[in-house]
Amino acid sequence: MEVKSKPHTDMKSSFAAKFAGRTGVCIPSCNAGTLWRQRLTEVVSAAAGFRLLVIDSDSDDDTARTAREAGCEVIVIARHEFNHGATRNRALEVLSDCEVVIFMTQDALPAEPQALARLIEAFDDPDLAAAYGRQLPHTDATPVAAHARCFNYPQRSHRVSPEQMRGLGIKAAFLSNSFTAYRRRALVEAGGFPDNAILGEDMVAGARLLRAGWQLAYCAEARVYHSHNYSQVEEFRRYFDIGVLHTREHWILDMTGRAEEEGQRFVVSELRYLRRRQPGGIPAALLRNALKYLGYRLGRAERWLPTKLKRHLSMQPGYWQAGR
Repeated sequence: MEVKSKPHTDMKSSFAAKFAGRTGVCIPSCNAGTLWRQRLTEVVSAAAGFRLLVIDSDSDDDTARTAREAGCEVIVIARHEFNHGATRNRALEVLSDCEVVIFMTQDALPAEPQALARLIEAFDDPDLAAAYGRQLPHTDATPVAAHARCFNYPQRSHRVSPEQMRGLGIKAAFLSNSFTAYRRRALVEAGGFPDNAILGEDMVAGARLLRAGWQLAYCAEARVYHSHNYSQVEEFRRYFDIGVLHTREHWILDMTGRAEEEGQRFVVSELRYLRRRQPGGIPAALLRNALKYLGYRLGRAERWLPTKLKRHLSMQPGYWQAGR
């Protein structure tokens, strides 16, 4: 696939100086729970001077009201209207006066007050279109969940250019909207997020930016706490959805290479991690990874499965309500 040339830019050397006050933060929310007020307080503190937008999917609790009381702009949408990509595209429209937009999830907690500022420092480089920060495991993270954070979010920062895609494989396009900042104009011009994504809208955005000639960055110095203790069934369903994504956005694999090699690296790393920290967890980890691979392969074959079955296999059953 041909990589397009990056558009010319005349940005000055200091992003922070030129665009102070022109950064936005978007957090999609839904029934954020008892820790929402604490996490939102930390985000508001770390985002001082930024526009802070919460798009709430008609929560049954006080999520939207708490966000308003914290000084956030709040948009409430119907639960069925939420889509991982389309909802974030709406945020890009609302935050049209912002040069950089940081996307976070409601369960991400800044690890230090400077976390967001450190992330946008990367945009001093005019060739950069997106940067994601390091995710640390929550204190209650299982060894499996903690390893996933160590594997995907190492201690050393790095950059990815379009020329490196084939060498890095699917990992080249990796971003995480739990804590990723985008140069808004670059993302919009590259096509934004996919409007109908089951998940992985951030990876599609990363691949679109690389295809357009932009660079991506991982900033290990910008840190948040964020992890999930998925059950084996949840992992199966999540990887079914990843398989669906890779089938429906197959051009990403055509551009970067197959995903299985990265999966193999992950399994080897996880087993080594558990051997040092929890040897008794290795049999369960082997079963978990077998279920993940089975889910992924079923997701890749989703075109031959009835919609009713896909609803049961998916972590996003509402995605299939329209018979997608």
